[in-house]
Amino acid sequence: MFARVTICFTLFCTLTVPRLLKADVRLPKLFTDHAILQRDQELTVWGWANPGENVTVTLGGAKSQTSADGAGRWAVKLAPQPVSLAALTMIVEGNNRIEVRDILLGDVWLCSGQSNMEFPLGACDASEDIQAASLPLIRQFGVELNFAQTPQTDVRGQWTTCSPQTAAGFTAVGFYFARRVHAETGVPIGLLRSSVGGTNIECWMSQDTLLNTPELEPYAKIMRESLADYQKELASTLPEIEAWTSASRAALQSGNSIPLPPTWPEFPFGERRFRPRCVTLHNGMIAPLVPTSLKGVLWYQGENNAGGPFECEQYIAKKRAMISDWRNWFNNPDLPFYFVQLASWQQPHDRAGDADGWAFFRDAQRRCLDISGTGMAVATDVGDAVDIHPKNKLDVGERLARWALNQNYGVAMEVSGPLFRKLTIEGSVASISFNHTGRGLMAAEKSGRLAVEETPGSKLQRFAIAGSDRQWHWAEATIDGDTVKCTHPAVKSPVAVRYALSMNPAGANLYNRDGLPASPFRTDDW
Repeated sequence: MFARVTICFTLFCTLTVPRLLKADVRLPKLFTDHAILQRDQELTVWGWANPGENVTVTLGGAKSQTSADGAGRWAVKLAPQPVSLAALTMIVEGNNRIEVRDILLGDVWLCSGQSNMEFPLGACDASEDIQAASLPLIRQFGVELNFAQTPQTDVRGQWTTCSPQTAAGFTAVGFYFARRVHAETGVPIGLLRSSVGGTNIECWMSQDTLLNTPELEPYAKIMRESLADYQKELASTLPEIEAWTSASRAALQSGNSIPLPPTWPEFPFGERRFRPRCVTLHNGMIAPLVPTSLKGVLWYQGENNAGGPFECEQYIAKKRAMISDWRNWFNNPDLPFYFVQLASWQQPHDRAGDADGWAFFRDAQRRCLDISGTGMAVATDVGDAVDIHPKNKLDVGERLARWALNQNYGVAMEVSGPLFRKLTIEGSVASISFNHTGRGLMAAEKSGRLAVEETPGSKLQRFAIAGSDRQWHWAEATIDGDTVKCTHPAVKSPVAVRYALSMNPAGANLYNRDGLPASPFRTDDW
């Protein structure tokens, strides 16, 4: 019914509203009161005006002039400026004058992905954090949902200053990230929240990249075939649509009600078919943000792409393609991209080495760290067995913040828990070496939002070991310096080790002494 009302309203406007005269100078929604714009980078400001209209833009100590092209588009580049905690006013002058007030210069982070990035602070049982959220130097621009067939030039949304009255609507992951980074640096943080629940990674890259990246050809072939089939179905409905249009015009002229529109063909959705809108979120919610300047990207997505080993391998290729795509669109080949590994979910099992659900997918996410300029926040210890949307976003946001603080702000700190580096076999002993051991390895536990606590004397859990027969056994795993040694009486000649490789690896307890959990991993390719 909503779709039909929208169609009717659109038709009504088309039929009854006279063509508007071209407007004076105007700006996209990103340039509105309370915005945070990127410091220390050349800043592009763009908009629309009458063709040929002269436009001058002033912000702080930067000023630039241009004229609108034949299509009425214009853009200027302002020289880089340092952090500004004091509110600035952007003045845009053409035939008219626009003043955009209360602008800060800080760092802008694009927060994207699916529902766990969209998940608001108000749903996190975080009343104390909300009450204490008088943080005027943290602001969010919430991009509204928009599926589009072609790249759009503007978005719907507005800038909101963080306060106890507004914080509940902020992306929870982004809020905790911004709070930590701002507390450590004093820099204003702007969050561009552009996320939609239940979406595949394919939705977020440009259609050109999706359909023309060689590594994605299997998916692209399915997509092209599905789109072609859908076009045929649409064409078959044209006579009915034309008849409805004619009847609607006649009804308007006679003062009668517009008849309900025909039923549009539903695009098949399943293992091998995809709705057209699945390739249009980039058009509606990413492309219109270009060419804004960014500090980096925060990404929490994957639940919709998690599948078997083949899908996981494909995800690595898709993520590599999407990151490259965004770096091209935002004209920054080194754009930082920090993502969240999927949290634990559903009831745990006690079958040694038996990978289920998201197990292979988390390992694929770990392997995405081979992409330059990326970082990963492990979240297996802050999940929820009964809720795919765990409410502890504090640790997630702060773990992402560690990557940014160290890599982009020069703060000395460990960024990650132990990450698998190498397997060494010596007789019946399988030794695992790690990167990011920090101040040393330890067995520890995490309870809710409380700090990680070492558990001296406890055994390491969730390490599984196998020989050439590929039969997994729970290993006797012990810390030896910066390595973990694994054995089992039934495995005389081990060939592989797995750690925390299950949908919900409850009890996995390897951490570094910086309080960060080890990522799940596998050394095999079975």
